[in-house]
Amino acid sequence: MAKTTAKTTAKTKTKRTVQTTRINGAKVRLVTGADGKITIKPSPIDEWILQAAAVRALKALPEYADDAMAVADNDNAGRPSFTIAGDMNGDYRSMRAAVKAQATGIAAGDPDLRVYLPGGVLRLIEYKNAEGTFTASQKKRHPLLLALGHPVVTVKIATEEEAAARSVELVRGWLNQ
Repeated sequence: MAKTTAKTTAKTKTKRTVQTTRINGAKVRLVTGADGKITIKPSPIDEWILQAAAVRALKALPEYADDAMAVADNDNAGRPSFTIAGDMNGDYRSMRAAVKAQATGIAAGDPDLRVYLPGGVLRLIEYKNAEGTFTASQKKRHPLLLALGHPVVTVKIATEEEAAARSVELVRGWLNQ
């Protein structure tokens, strides 16, 4: 499935197009310049893949709890517990699913991952790939969350390994506060 974008520059009135596709299994961008020349560039990793790597790493930690008994076990072992919940507010939904999501309270621009810590503490993580930028809804939502006392930590990374390591570092730091 290819995605194409076009940009016309005001000065030259020429078009530059970018198409994302796969070549031999690798996700790449085909960039057509104003002169018609096509260059192939690697495409940045999808942000959901980075988030999934972070979730796998966090669930592998001994402090991770997926039920109340795990919290009790961690307390008996002398270590604090945490759990997580993810969100995907991107363009992954059909129009019908988006209407249902909005009606049930899912808010556009919410951070990708919620980390629930002991004592009723909530931490929020937003994942961005190397070229990722904030959407209009994130530019509106994240300052609102901050105003309510819930800062959003943005993790800008290029690989799954970085996503996992940085997420583990953040959560372990929060657990030790």
